[in-house]
Amino acid sequence: MIPHPTSDDKGERLRVHDLAVEQVRDRLADDVRRGLCSAARKFLPPKYFYDELGSQLFEAICLLPEYYLTRAESEIFARCSDEIAGAAAQGSAVTLFELGSGSASKTRRVIEALLRRQRRLLYVPVDISTPALEESAHALLQDYPALAVTAYAGDYDAALPRLGENLDDAVRALVLFLGSNIGNFDRGEARDFLRRVRRVLRAGDRLLVGADLKKDPAVLEAAYDDALGVTAAFNLNLLARINRELQADFHVRAFRHVALYDEREGRVEMHLESTRTQTVRIHALDLDVHFGAGERIHTENSYKYDLAELSALAAATGFESARTWLDTSERFSSNLFVAGGD
Repeated sequence: MIPHPTSDDKGERLRVHDLAVEQVRDRLADDVRRGLCSAARKFLPPKYFYDELGSQLFEAICLLPEYYLTRAESEIFARCSDEIAGAAAQGSAVTLFELGSGSASKTRRVIEALLRRQRRLLYVPVDISTPALEESAHALLQDYPALAVTAYAGDYDAALPRLGENLDDAVRALVLFLGSNIGNFDRGEARDFLRRVRRVLRAGDRLLVGADLKKDPAVLEAAYDDALGVTAAFNLNLLARINRELQADFHVRAFRHVALYDEREGRVEMHLESTRTQTVRIHALDLDVHFGAGERIHTENSYKYDLAELSALAAATGFESARTWLDTSERFSSNLFVAGGD
């Protein structure tokens, strides 16, 4: 067993850093004004999906039959978590980081595999939803007495500069970026983001990137437009959040969820489409927003990859693609990137 130097010297197993929560409403206001008024085509950033209800709806999406991504990644972890832990550790103790942790349900496999190798483990999750972060942290601490959690509630811009506080010269870092989170960035943004992650890490630290693979467009579109309408509710909840936090009067039922696959760009797009001509008042911004019938608000992209693109992404961002694990149907990939020399 590998000893792990723990940071909870006073017996505190949980620390939660709330990063600039007071600025969230101001950022939402700025992004709504920019996305609905200043842009050539209306858009809203997908990070605002994840209020308390949005986080719960996403957890429900992960259980849907059409949404294969979670099951495929969970299968990889069920079969390969010990291999992943061994490849990450390479004989060293590990501190586990996670970007966009959510409920951390899949992460449990990695935590258990690491705890089979070392006596104690520090887990450092980052999530924009404070309630989801606190709930998952308490559940993990209850189930794993050898675990300590130092959590950061905030977006990546706020959290990434703080992660270095948890690096220890004697301990290797393993950063998890799971699900299809990398796909929410366009190709250039994905490179920029991974370069920022690389700047936080040291040579030899590891990054495990989940990436959905290119496949039949019908399968992809169904995953983002399920028969029960849960993904539609998730998308439409963005308008309800703006109503609540910015005193807007969106008639949510006057918009519909649209998901489509752009094969040339290799991405699934999500939109909110106005079903009629209408004007929405956003009182907190003293703003009227006009919509034509059929006009769309672009809310999310989910880019899909092939394995050659993932290797090229690693090489372009200061990493080496060391190992890839696939589910048995080869729908999804977990990719271990190793930080190159400084």
